[in-house]
Amino acid sequence: MDNLSDALKKLKLTAADSTADSLEGCLDCLLQALAQNNTETSQKVQESGILQTFASLLTAQSSCMAKVAHIIAEVAKNEFMRNPCVDAGLIQPLVQLLNCRDQEVLLQTGRALGNICYDSHEGRNAVDHAGGAQIVVDRLRSLCTITDPANQKLMTVFCGMLMNYSSENDSLQAQLVNMGVIPTLVKLLGIHSQNSALTEMCLVAFGNLAELESSKEQFASTNIAEELVKLFKKQTEHEKREMIFEVLAPLAENDIIKFQLVEAGLVECLLEIVHHTVNSDKEDEVAELKTASDLLVLLLLGDESMQKLFDGGKGSVFQRVVSWLPSNNHQLQLAGALAIANFARNDGNCIHMVDNGIVQKLMDLLDRHVDDGNVTVQHAALSALRNLAIPVVNKAKMLSVGVAEEVLKFLQSEMPPVQFKLLGTLRMLIDTQAEAAEQLGKNVKLVERLVEWCDARDHAGVMGESNRLLSALIRHSKSKDVIRTIVHSGGVKYFVTMATSEHVIMQNEALVALGLIAALELGTAEKDLENAKLIQVLHRLLSDERSAPEIKYNSMVLICAVMASEPLHKEVQNLAFLDVVSKLCSHENKTVAQQALLTEQRLAVES
Repeated sequence: MDNLSDALKKLKLTAADSTADSLEGCLDCLLQALAQNNTETSQKVQESGILQTFASLLTAQSSCMAKVAHIIAEVAKNEFMRNPCVDAGLIQPLVQLLNCRDQEVLLQTGRALGNICYDSHEGRNAVDHAGGAQIVVDRLRSLCTITDPANQKLMTVFCGMLMNYSSENDSLQAQLVNMGVIPTLVKLLGIHSQNSALTEMCLVAFGNLAELESSKEQFASTNIAEELVKLFKKQTEHEKREMIFEVLAPLAENDIIKFQLVEAGLVECLLEIVHHTVNSDKEDEVAELKTASDLLVLLLLGDESMQKLFDGGKGSVFQRVVSWLPSNNHQLQLAGALAIANFARNDGNCIHMVDNGIVQKLMDLLDRHVDDGNVTVQHAALSALRNLAIPVVNKAKMLSVGVAEEVLKFLQSEMPPVQFKLLGTLRMLIDTQAEAAEQLGKNVKLVERLVEWCDARDHAGVMGESNRLLSALIRHSKSKDVIRTIVHSGGVKYFVTMATSEHVIMQNEALVALGLIAALELGTAEKDLENAKLIQVLHRLLSDERSAPEIKYNSMVLICAVMASEPLHKEVQNLAFLDVVSKLCSHENKTVAQQALLTEQRLAVES
């Protein structure tokens, strides 16, 4: 280390005369010391105060510039040296060197800036203010077609520098996107796909930028999908494929890119991976099976890509996915059910699938998971059944093969995601199906569970769906037995609360159900309606200018219906409804105005 101390002293003395022969020797000595013990040597460099000297050496346009930049690159590998490098004023001269023509100077300068930026807010800020990123982006653009090894090495360093500069920093990533770095990197990947170091650096850069929403549009305007799929097909190593997956996943969130990836043949690659890993118990292959099948499901979320792969129900991808449902591999069962749910996003697909026996396959799958509590598979299969039940022509078919009974097997589930999908599936099934609505509405166990879930305040989705299903049972069955079952189970008060929901559709469903209760079983429900303060709620809905026309209309219909109950009639009289209703006689909505006239007459007669 004595040599090092001498070298540091000499450097300080000879820096003013940068032509001195000894300067080169001092720098060599310093590089050698850094190669032997980087941390200790870097500490000595910091203590010696030599960093400011480096700033003047970099601006002196001497033959030693490459070595000085090399030394800075080495010391900046240490976190404790990055801020001192910024404070010593090294960033501006380093950025100026990016305009130099000497390849070695460029290489070491790129390394130095990249290392200073690594995990350093101050380093990035200084490079940003000095305009370093734009110069590097422009350099990459001009170099990207040159394929000699030295140039590829330089581009790898420049990509790494941009990576360190923008990593986990949204505003700097957005800056690079605005500078047009994406088309350059995509072009670079296409030309240099044989160079693994450069390719890896590109992939890491893509992974960095792909999370940004603004970047996805730029990616979509390039041939990134084609290049990534081409690269993916060449890979035999699991790690490399994993790197590509990390870029594909965020990019595939964009619908245009989803379709481009499908067109480029990614799905075939994914199916190939599934085929090779399905029976493996190796940790990395199990992980790869999950990644590949998850990505396939994600691609199906795009309408265009989904329709292309469905291909009228004849698509080989669709057929393959269906074959996953009876598999013994839980990941494949899950992906299969989620894929079916995604294919079931339009009526045509749903009708075709139901006509071709998909429902039985999903019921068989659910049956295998009644007792094992595999929540993800239960949730996915129920999601698929719910979507399939949306077209009117499918409901009776699905009910006739026992879907409602299958779904009810999960009534005791304590998992909110399963509860939510179970409720949604039953609600879709009974829509316009009076017989099924009556059958389910008289099922005391079901109704009691729904009433319990109507109070699930920790799970707004489950609470909302329970209310809606309870209301649907009455609306679609129009059955006195159903109403009595719900009244006896304590469900009436929830309709009154639901009438005050922030969602108009839920308010309306509640008011229609209450209207039917009042018309068919007022005596049975009278006490519950009174206790739930129905009349005050109706007064509030009619007085509130923000209430939708259909809410005002159904509230007035309900007022007329409850007048047959003495205690409720008294409440109506006490709350001066006549004033509120009279104002609605001139409402801009004709249906509301007409109902207001009828209600006004009824109130006047019975007052």
